[in-house]
Amino acid sequence: MATPNSSSIITIIGGKGGLGKSVFASNLACAIQTQLKAKTCLIDSDPNSCGDLNILLNLKPTKTFSDLTSFSGNVSQSVLNSHLTKHSSGLSLLASVVDPTQSPEPESSNIGFALNTIAQSHPFIIVDQGHEWSPSLEAMLHKTHLLIFVLTPDLLTLNHSKKLLNKVLASGVPKEIIYSVVNQATPNGIKASVLSSTMKLPLLGQIPEDNATVQSSIQKGMPFVLTSRSPVAAGFTSILRQLQGGLLAKLKAFENKKPANHLKVLNSSNSSHDSNNNKLKLMIHEALIKEMDLKKDLHNTKEDPKKETELREKTKKMISQLITRMAPQLAREQRSTILEEVLAEALDLGALEKLLSDDAVTEIMVNGCDRIFVEKNGKVVLSPLTFTSNQQLRNIIERIVTPLGRRIDEKTPYVDARLKDGSRVNAVIEPLSIDGPALTIRKFAKETITPQHYLNWGSMTQPMVHFLKLCVEQGLNVVISGGTGSGKTTLLNVLSSFIPSNERIVTVEDAAELQLSQEHVVRLETRPANMEGTGAIEIRDLVRNSLRMRPDRIIVGECRDGAALDMLQAMNTGHDGSMTTVHANSPREGVSRLMTLCMMAGMDLPSQAIREQIAGAVNLFVQIGRLSDGSRKVKSITEVVGMQGETITLQEVYRFKEEGFDKNRKIVGQFQATGLIPTFIEKFERKGLKIPRTLFSNDPSTQKAGVQKAGLKKTSTQKAQVKSFKPKSLTKKAVGGSDE
Repeated sequence: MATPNSSSIITIIGGKGGLGKSVFASNLACAIQTQLKAKTCLIDSDPNSCGDLNILLNLKPTKTFSDLTSFSGNVSQSVLNSHLTKHSSGLSLLASVVDPTQSPEPESSNIGFALNTIAQSHPFIIVDQGHEWSPSLEAMLHKTHLLIFVLTPDLLTLNHSKKLLNKVLASGVPKEIIYSVVNQATPNGIKASVLSSTMKLPLLGQIPEDNATVQSSIQKGMPFVLTSRSPVAAGFTSILRQLQGGLLAKLKAFENKKPANHLKVLNSSNSSHDSNNNKLKLMIHEALIKEMDLKKDLHNTKEDPKKETELREKTKKMISQLITRMAPQLAREQRSTILEEVLAEALDLGALEKLLSDDAVTEIMVNGCDRIFVEKNGKVVLSPLTFTSNQQLRNIIERIVTPLGRRIDEKTPYVDARLKDGSRVNAVIEPLSIDGPALTIRKFAKETITPQHYLNWGSMTQPMVHFLKLCVEQGLNVVISGGTGSGKTTLLNVLSSFIPSNERIVTVEDAAELQLSQEHVVRLETRPANMEGTGAIEIRDLVRNSLRMRPDRIIVGECRDGAALDMLQAMNTGHDGSMTTVHANSPREGVSRLMTLCMMAGMDLPSQAIREQIAGAVNLFVQIGRLSDGSRKVKSITEVVGMQGETITLQEVYRFKEEGFDKNRKIVGQFQATGLIPTFIEKFERKGLKIPRTLFSNDPSTQKAGVQKAGLKKTSTQKAQVKSFKPKSLTKKAVGGSDE
């Protein structure tokens, strides 16, 4: 959102400290306030500020710019006034610090909103900015109408200023709004015209050196433009004449300019707009490839943050120059957008970056470069974002899989991988994917999901959480079953957090996704075949190898082939408390699914033997499902009792019963205890654990008593989480829920 057209934002910047930048900013602001009779706000936004403007204006502020940007309520005029400090000239100061010991950190994401608020009552906003690059500086620059580089007539300043100017231009700030001012100009120093020519910036004015006048004004706490008619004060009058002469109006008009007609980047229809934008981005991409060897540069910067930062700045600068060359009349806002999009596709994940940073998005489905669908709050919608081309999408897929030692090409046109945050990735390219590369990303929450989240979402009840905690701690073998996208892996993460920290855990996955909180964890991941088609390491190989690693528990991310038989054998040979997931729509179907997977092992075992393996190995099925309203629920917790003839006997302990919809079309239902007591409870009690039978009651009061009297042992990794399990309410109703 741009600031109102009636307000002008002027940012003062310098290549290093000691240039007199704050003195210049305070005098310019006072000159505008008094000589132009325009209400002016002076903002101290220097992250290294020690409160210089407070001293220069002899003011004692009580609130700061950081306070305003972090204000959580509605910023009314009265709230704004409480953050401003008034000077006798009528100038308003928004200070950086109250005292020199503070470290100002304005919220960069809220800077634009703060400027909009100030602009409603102040026609001029003067910003005293620092020389170190930061998110707040970049956010401020993109709201600026006039950027003034303060120079002094020496080579050191020139060198530092050129470096900072490169960063400013690389960030997408149009060069047309940048001017220079030479401060402390002397007859013996470098001439102002030479400085501006070297910097390739137009000269706005020069302020002669007058140390006596400046020092006197500092001691008095009164800017010299208010008390002196010396040449140093006259320099500001000359600058004001240029501002009054139409410079600001010209620069603000530049912000709203449309691109040149021959580029045809903007069009009356949105589809044409997007198409032409893509054409421009393609032109920039092609030129960027000619100018830079990005593949080589990316390889050289691998796992080196300093080199990555240097490459990013170098690439941003090059893209900015290409935009200036190819689309000199491009609107400022659109210029910034194209720069960010091209940079993201060149070095990052392109359109995926915005979607990955959006916490409301849980799944991303790319069907070719121009169709990106996302799942938000359990609903699938089409995103307005697109990639420049199928080739660019292909490059991004390769950028994801290559660091993991995996490959995708015509010989191996599909791959499973993961992102740095653990999000699951599947990609398919031509010729298997007819309409262009297909990419699917299953995002995981950035914060660690705990049982308390499931309670808050209405996905489980307190007794169910305590029951599952008890089962995991006591070493029952658990299988989590559910459909695709139902939340099996997330629930597996939560249940695994109940494992005592003194036990050795080995995890086996196709693409490492589990995020266990314990320290004694060994993570194993499969490996695809190499270029010659050899060297593949499958889940089965890792499960068998894990048996030789002295594990207390084995966790397999997902059983989808003959590895199920190896997992059952591990559960039957002393690795109690192991866990895995399977695709199934009910516990009974989960049993059938395991049988089918065991038959895929190629051991030619009779069905009866497989059933006996399952009945002897698995103690508990936890069924999770995604309902039609997008919410996830633990739909059933079922005990595997044993064999009865040729049938595996199951006994449901808890279930979720749907009862209809509320007015918002959210599913309403009840979590119910069936009243059946699991057979293994007696075994637990023989160990000395006291398990109140009221834990399996449907009465809220007795449930609460059962939870409080359960006396469940707290593991060292779960003490903090268990504290949050104290029942707040044990209502049976569960409406809606999160899509986690």
